[in-house]
Amino acid sequence: MTATASRPGPPRAVAARTLPLVDLEAAGRSAAERADTLDRLRGAAHELGFFSVAGHGIPRAVEADLLAATRTFFALPEDERRRISNLRSPHFRGYTSLATEHTLGKPDEREQLDIGDERDAIALGPDDPPHLRLVGPNQWPERVPELRPAVLRYQAEAGRVARTVLALLAEALGADAGWFDRWFDDEAVTTTKLVRYPAPPVGLAPADAGQGVGAHKDYGWLALVLQDEHQGLEVRADDGGWIEATPVPGTLVVNVGEALEVATGGYLRANVHRVVAPRDGADRYSVPFFLAPRYSAAVPPIALPAELAARARGVEQDPANPIYAEYGRKALVGWLRSHPEVARRHHADLLEDPQWNPTA
Repeated sequence: MTATASRPGPPRAVAARTLPLVDLEAAGRSAAERADTLDRLRGAAHELGFFSVAGHGIPRAVEADLLAATRTFFALPEDERRRISNLRSPHFRGYTSLATEHTLGKPDEREQLDIGDERDAIALGPDDPPHLRLVGPNQWPERVPELRPAVLRYQAEAGRVARTVLALLAEALGADAGWFDRWFDDEAVTTTKLVRYPAPPVGLAPADAGQGVGAHKDYGWLALVLQDEHQGLEVRADDGGWIEATPVPGTLVVNVGEALEVATGGYLRANVHRVVAPRDGADRYSVPFFLAPRYSAAVPPIALPAELAARARGVEQDPANPIYAEYGRKALVGWLRSHPEVARRHHADLLEDPQWNPTA
């Protein structure tokens, strides 16, 4: 569930605005508050595609333990981190060293640990779809034994929150709250990234430090982002400026993925966002969590009420980053592009096929 690149116009000044805030607890307090919550959620997902959620119910201790274990991992010597390098994994799992993941063909100034669902690799035959190569085990650091349980606890909580938001969105779109449930079987896909954005070297301005993550959209259903106290995530505004996703304790940032844009004919918006280098001289840590359907899913359109269907924008297509109906194809293309070294080492055959490498 990694990111896909997008090619917005030239960047402009950062906009002095904030993300909409939705209190999930309010949906259960009264009929009036539920209706108001659904209106807020629908409006935010339609207009900006990004919002913050409070009242999500994830214990603060679960978040704190995860961030603490994340910092401990990145404090290990680099040769120790490289013991679980993603270069060892055909499934794109493990540690990505600084500036080796790419967005828009440029290296991102971040290092991270990619973690997916705990599954065994599949013995594939010549007729099996290539996207099944993504199914496989995680890599965990031996010297940070607390990391694995901290991640798995958080993944369970984040998955619950993501499914809660999807159920509310379905209801806000005039469908049954369980409309999306059919894709949450044992093969549904989640990805968690533990990310460190290093502060620019002393004397180097953040603007000259390169991209934390280049401007892109996410594919899949939803992304949830747990941030530390440092600013970095920015969302594209309609006027071309950037809205800061300012960290607020007790909240998560949520954004719509391309699968939801496709399912709603563009009524819900997968929006462009980026991460800039830390500005305050300190490293920044974040944990994005991505929820997606099973790899074989081709999600049919949701039937919108007439008043909402009239406001659907259609699916935005970027020729450089096509959206495919089948989620697995989109996911594999995204991983191949984002991690070219892993792709060359384990999937050289796919890089010669335009179906999996559109630039071939």
